Amino acid sequence: MRDKLEKLIAAYEELEKKLMDPAVVSDPKEYARLAKEHSSQADLVAKAREYLQALDDIDVAKEMLHETSDPEDKELLQADIADNEAKLPGLEDDIKIMLIPGDPNDEKDTIVEIRAGVGGDEASIFAGDLFSMYQRFASSRGWKIEVLSSTEGTAGGFKTIEFKVTGDKVYSVMKYESGVHRVQRVPKTESQGRIQTSTATVAVLPEADEIDVQINQEDLRIDTFCSSGPGGQGVNTTYSAVRITHLPTNTVVTSQDQRSQIQNREACMQMLRARLYEMELEKQQAAEGASRLAQIGHGNRSEKIRTYNQPQDRVTDHRIGFNSTYNGVLEGDALGSVIDALAAADRAEKLAETV
Repeated sequence: MRDKLEKLIAAYEELEKKLMDPAVVSDPKEYARLAKEHSSQADLVAKAREYLQALDDIDVAKEMLHETSDPEDKELLQADIADNEAKLPGLEDDIKIMLIPGDPNDEKDTIVEIRAGVGGDEASIFAGDLFSMYQRFASSRGWKIEVLSSTEGTAGGFKTIEFKVTGDKVYSVMKYESGVHRVQRVPKTESQGRIQTSTATVAVLPEADEIDVQINQEDLRIDTFCSSGPGGQGVNTTYSAVRITHLPTNTVVTSQDQRSQIQNREACMQMLRARLYEMELEKQQAAEGASRLAQIGHGNRSEKIRTYNQPQDRVTDHRIGFNSTYNGVLEGDALGSVIDALAAADRAEKLAETV
């Protein structure tokens, strides 16, 4: 452990030197990349230094213990050794967790797609409820949400809605939401008071930079058309809505929620980059084997992950059997506790694999 941590600290100090190199400072992209790596390693290095300092203090105290004959000094040194030895197991556990290879996308912002599934109008209403839940959850964390594209349901909610979430380590939290969400409740559209089961799918995509995904313009077909729905005087009179088709993969993205054709085009390109990046990630994960695909933090959009049961006031996350309250989760207040439990289970799983 000591040798590994000393190498880690040496590499971190070398990184600090590079950040002061004028050649790096003058290159914004390289400087940003190294600064991001430096920041991501800071907590681990601090914990490593604390661990090594405790080991050094134990060695020094033991050496002094052999050299002194004073009873009081011996007592103080023995107490110092005991205190530092008591620190070591906790520090080791923290360091082991921090040494688990992180998801390279955890620092990224996300693009989230919610799509109404089985259940007709009630599925669209539920999709709208999920969007409101994420809005409140994002607000509580100081994140920002920007709607990129949406199609409203006939009775409320959304048939589909795609939105961007920006903030600190958004993907590291939101990635646990990918999958099928199921609701059991009496719909607003039900006059007989019968409980109905409806679903909505949530896909959480790490936002891809142009560096992550190279898109050739000749591979794109770009169509413009009139916007529909609420939006002011420009609706149905100007060709501001944009549809982009990526011909090699037949991936289609559409945006009409922005104010101009230029803004809708940029929204489409953000969604397209994210989807193509997700396809590439899925190929990599498939190559790494089934166990990688089964990890808690990489939910498949076809996998049922959570049930929201209104009559029983219970939300159950099926991946870890965690229960919370129906209103608490949909109001966004208790969603954090569900995600924290998922993240803890994910870390434990990865730690077991590492060990």
